[in-house]
Amino acid sequence: MGKLGKKARKFAKKNLPAVLKQRRKNKIVFKKRPSKDGKTDVVEKEVAKTELSNGRDADNEATMISSLDALFADDDNVRIQDDSDSDGYLSEDPSSENLVGNDNDVNLEDDMDVHTLSSRNQKIYEELAEQKKLLDKLKKKDPKFLKFLESYSKGENQEMYSDEDEDETNEDLMLIDDSTTKNHKVLTSSAINVLSKMVTEDHNESALISLLNAYRAACHLGPEETGPKIQDSETFCNIYTIMLSEADNIFRVLLKLPSPKCKKEALLELKNTPRWKKTKPMIKTYLRSTLFLLKQVTDSEILAFSINRLRASIVFFAAFPSLLTRLIQIIVPLWATGGGTLTATSALLIQDVVSVCGSDYFDTCFIKSYKAYIARCRTMETVDPKHIEFLRDSFISLCSLDVETTYNKAIVSIQQLANILRHAKQKGNKEAIKKIYSWQYAQCIDLWVLFIAGNVNECDVQSLLYMTIQLINGVAHMFSGPRYFPLRIRCIQWLNKLSSSCGIFIPVASLVLDMLEYKVSKEGGKSRKKSVNLASNLKLPKFWLKSQNFVEQCVYSAVELLVVHFFQWSYQISFPELATVPLIRLRKFHEKTTVESLKRVVKRLMDQVEQNVEFVLKKREDVAFSPKDHESVDLFLQVLIRSYHYYIVFV
Repeated sequence: MGKLGKKARKFAKKNLPAVLKQRRKNKIVFKKRPSKDGKTDVVEKEVAKTELSNGRDADNEATMISSLDALFADDDNVRIQDDSDSDGYLSEDPSSENLVGNDNDVNLEDDMDVHTLSSRNQKIYEELAEQKKLLDKLKKKDPKFLKFLESYSKGENQEMYSDEDEDETNEDLMLIDDSTTKNHKVLTSSAINVLSKMVTEDHNESALISLLNAYRAACHLGPEETGPKIQDSETFCNIYTIMLSEADNIFRVLLKLPSPKCKKEALLELKNTPRWKKTKPMIKTYLRSTLFLLKQVTDSEILAFSINRLRASIVFFAAFPSLLTRLIQIIVPLWATGGGTLTATSALLIQDVVSVCGSDYFDTCFIKSYKAYIARCRTMETVDPKHIEFLRDSFISLCSLDVETTYNKAIVSIQQLANILRHAKQKGNKEAIKKIYSWQYAQCIDLWVLFIAGNVNECDVQSLLYMTIQLINGVAHMFSGPRYFPLRIRCIQWLNKLSSSCGIFIPVASLVLDMLEYKVSKEGGKSRKKSVNLASNLKLPKFWLKSQNFVEQCVYSAVELLVVHFFQWSYQISFPELATVPLIRLRKFHEKTTVESLKRVVKRLMDQVEQNVEFVLKKREDVAFSPKDHESVDLFLQVLIRSYHYYIVFV
């Protein structure tokens, strides 16, 4: 067919619907004629290429690209700063009025809205900027005034614009500046012991202030430290041990708190008392110094001991929200990256923050712990699996403190996982597919499965349960090849866990039996000695698929999963129907396989299942109720379940 003529092509470009549709699709910018009334309209207008459906795909694309640990945004209301020399030392002058404080230092920091404080400071800074401009103009106009300003004391101006934290301006009345701490005596171990005895036995406040100053100097030890000098390492250890061991008891005696396990409300009742005015700066100095110590020390034993002692003083953090936020930011990384006692102690401290200081801090602890856990799972190959399991279990314990809030966050997380799976199925995006068989994705599902299983009776988790089951089934069916058998095994284990904990039937036999139909390649004789560990992988290398050991591992795993599934429903009245199809497929596998060890294992499983089928059928013949009587059906063989913990001994 020859080319169209000039007139025909011109006609086609103007009138054919396909051409017009293509032109509208490709054209991004089009011009708009001015209106007839002479008003000037916008000449050019940007038009989106995609339709509504494409827009939804774009949202899924954005969800897919974002990492799993970026799902929940941090909402830190308090700006965290490092402790520095600007913290100052407590005045050791017993006659100083700074030991008492003033009326502005009575209220707890909990009574101050941080957002209001930030906006107030912003207004102050704007006013100061305007005043500075006026002052600069006045300097240029009046040289005498400039000389007067230069002769004015610079120390007061420096105190006015110090680098103190924004939420600590009302508490510095008890602190002294660095000019009074230049000449300090050297602290010895004997002197620390004397001060400790004076504090613990005589409750001497001047000795306590000296101990707190020594403790701060030890925590901030460095070449630029201007505080008291410490003689040797023995003195260091003595200061650390005394303060961390005795500080909490000392402060409770001074405040006359009712019990060691008092709540936040008991501390709030003391906010208008003189005892709180006098003790508050001492407590704050101790807490800030200890937090600075946690950031500097690398020894796990010292960190664990310090964190354990802070647990005893966690109620005091309720009076200082900024220090509590700083504590959470320090403890969560230690919980995620530490090990042994350090991780366990950090986990308990995080739970104490929520239990003692209130549910207001649950979101902060949840978000930071969730991000730290997911980020830690990114490097599962280099991390001890037991450590990951402990992090998961301790995080679930934290979630159990506020099940309703966690339920809402779990729905958001499961929806993100479902969006990634949907995007991978619809678009075949390689990046989304890699995310699904990543350790982060798998551990996130594992996390919510265990949360549902552990809190199924606490609240209504049915919607979350069904969402999770659909997600797991989608992952299992999407990766059906032999290379993804480890991921499929995990999916079946999750379904069995949900089925046993929630008491609902989830058909997993077909997913398990598909693993028995895989045959090893004839070329696999050379690689039979290759070891296969399905539990430590999500995707297997191709050369492992040619190993006879791999086939054996698949069969053993399938038998184990079927045992768990059959055992859950072995006393149900419908067990014979449940086991019919699996028995047929197991017989086929038993007839085809030539490996004697595999045939023996499968034959043992079939015999046990058939025995249980006969047992249930005999019991069903004696019943007198109808299948419509659901209550009687649910109570079928319940007496035997209570009498005998096991009826069948599986392989």
